[in-house]
Amino acid sequence: MDLNLLTIIVMFAVVLGLGYAALNFYLTKKLKEGNERMQHIAAKIREGANAFIFYEYKIVAIIAACVAVVLALFIAWEAGVAFVIGAVMSATAGFVGMKIATYANVRVTNAANESREIGKTLKVAFRGGSVMGLCVAGFALLGAIIVYCCFGWAGGMLKLDAVGQIVEHVNPITKQSYNLSIILSGYALGCSIIALFNRVGGGIYTKAADMGADLVGKTEAHIPEDDPRNPATIADNVGDNVGDVAGLGADLLESYIGSIMATVILAIELFCNTAGANLLIGASLLQKMVLFPLLFAGIGLIGCVVGISYPLLKPHLSDNPHMELNLATWISAGITLIGGCLLSIFLFKGETAEALKNAKLSIGPITPWVAAAIGIVAGILIGIISEYYTSYDYKPTRGISNASKEGAALTITQGMATGMISTMLPVVVLGVAIFACYGLGGMFGVGCGAMGMLSFVAATVSVDTYGPISDNAGGIAEMSMLDEEVRSITDKLDSVGNTTAAIGKGFAIGSAALATLSMMSSYLYAAGDRFLSNGATLLLNIVSGDIIVGAIVGAAIPFLFSGMLINAVAKAARNMVEEVRRQFRENPKILTGEEDPDSTKCVTISSQGALKQMIVPSVIAIAIPVVCGFIFGAGFVGGILIGATLSAIMLAIYTGNAGGAWDNAKKFIESGGVEGVKKGEEGYDAVHDAAVVGDTVGDPLKDTVGPSLDILIKIMSTVSLVCVVVFQNFNLLKACGLDGLFT
Repeated sequence: MDLNLLTIIVMFAVVLGLGYAALNFYLTKKLKEGNERMQHIAAKIREGANAFIFYEYKIVAIIAACVAVVLALFIAWEAGVAFVIGAVMSATAGFVGMKIATYANVRVTNAANESREIGKTLKVAFRGGSVMGLCVAGFALLGAIIVYCCFGWAGGMLKLDAVGQIVEHVNPITKQSYNLSIILSGYALGCSIIALFNRVGGGIYTKAADMGADLVGKTEAHIPEDDPRNPATIADNVGDNVGDVAGLGADLLESYIGSIMATVILAIELFCNTAGANLLIGASLLQKMVLFPLLFAGIGLIGCVVGISYPLLKPHLSDNPHMELNLATWISAGITLIGGCLLSIFLFKGETAEALKNAKLSIGPITPWVAAAIGIVAGILIGIISEYYTSYDYKPTRGISNASKEGAALTITQGMATGMISTMLPVVVLGVAIFACYGLGGMFGVGCGAMGMLSFVAATVSVDTYGPISDNAGGIAEMSMLDEEVRSITDKLDSVGNTTAAIGKGFAIGSAALATLSMMSSYLYAAGDRFLSNGATLLLNIVSGDIIVGAIVGAAIPFLFSGMLINAVAKAARNMVEEVRRQFRENPKILTGEEDPDSTKCVTISSQGALKQMIVPSVIAIAIPVVCGFIFGAGFVGGILIGATLSAIMLAIYTGNAGGAWDNAKKFIESGGVEGVKKGEEGYDAVHDAAVVGDTVGDPLKDTVGPSLDILIKIMSTVSLVCVVVFQNFNLLKACGLDGLFT
């Protein structure tokens, strides 16, 4: 019955989601592209995005192939195969999402130009965004079901041996045993590596182009954003597609599958490492705990198809895009919650009260659902807090706008303060959520909370992706010299997209924290005797020498990683600034509009800068826990995971909110919201320049560093879990007989 449930619900959800994505892709591409100039500009953006993604995937394929071979040889051949499946699913979702974005952008512009209605334009933008959202959930679940069916059931890795334990296999080279949790970790790792490269590479690309375009175009030449005279404008618009669409899609696919796999892996490790689990919990309950996250995600995808259909099938959308998008999200979340509750009751109702209690499901069959619901509520609250600190409808961001009257220094200072202050409330929400989930269902409950946060990811990604599509549409309108009314429609859609993106980042940060906590617990179980007492209790002694040193080192890793990313953006942006200045200096006819700038050169600079600079930070994330594990052992790596997780959560919230606040503070000034500062009046340029500097400082923080930190902590936890089966017994300290110093 369990296998049938899995097949029916999850496969139906996958077929429904991917089929609906294909339909929306087709319907979007059928729409008119507009006049010849619009088509020409869109073609250049599409060409630049395609070139970058192909070059990026070539580099990533080489690195991924090396990792897959190492996994297959030294961990498990099944883990190597699962890793490849995860990488392919993540890369495919990112590629399809980027392709539809480069087709949808010009069609959104044309819809705004022909209809002059926000509702009709919103429908086109959201249809394009829905392809990315549905592909993220659809491909993630497709890969998961393949891994489950091939290795879990067909491969016999969920069967129990004669004494009631899960059957384990042995690696012929290292002689280390492994079970299904390692295979599932391999799948999650494949998704994570693609996400990291997409986020880092795309983030460097888009922010280098954005900064170059703003610093010279806005503050020196005083020409509008997306002005066709600016040679960096095309590169900036290409960056929206490779960074904010392909990067965002791969990022949230990784978060989505990471939270699901973390919960499943934890259930397996709890069963394998709890004394008498085969008697206390039983094989039936174990299989249901393993099944629940995938089934819940399948129901979530079905709910998202319904929610996404609401604005697409509604005959006439209102002129309030925020309300329409929120309704799509709430419908998706509501159906997911109702369906998840029924699933939880149906799946666990046959289990005895004693078995549920032994599994720490304290309130019976509905425990996993309640934990997932807590995760959803926590994600919404974190998103609302992020919106408060980043939207110009509220005091913090307006304060930054007013600080711009005094110059760039105070703009930056107040933005930093706002970002730092904004970390407290989300952390409190996370703490309460973790406490509640743990009290209800132990660490399995915490994993369900992480899974709940992203259970309707197809809807949130659809809403998030609509933003950069609308931003691109505005750029095409400006470069095509369409009426101001057209640009005002796309700008309104874009501004709503900024707010929805901030909420989406709240979900990503929250789920990253909870999923990493679950993965860390699985790591401790997998590491064995060092962290287990009486066969069940986890002991991570922070005052132990190797663990405290590991925690200190781990806390520094997110800062090292972030600094390298900011440096990478700065290097590429510096080259972009020099190129834009050179073109303006050597050809004055560009600024008069008599001749077109050389945008191809700027696209090349961004591409080369991103591809060169993305490798080292990305490899560091993978290499540090592995190298430290083989030198210092499992305890040191456990400390690294604690330190890195704690500092990365704070840094991700700070960078995301500070960058978002700087961006919207600039937009508030441009909208005329600051008293005494109006466009065209004396003093406006100085205030606007200060705000642009703040926005430029925030660009790499909110769109490169912040999102990448979520992936960093999950990829470190996943690679540590995969490799711990080897380095717990093969490390330098143990070889030298020094491992006893810390036990």
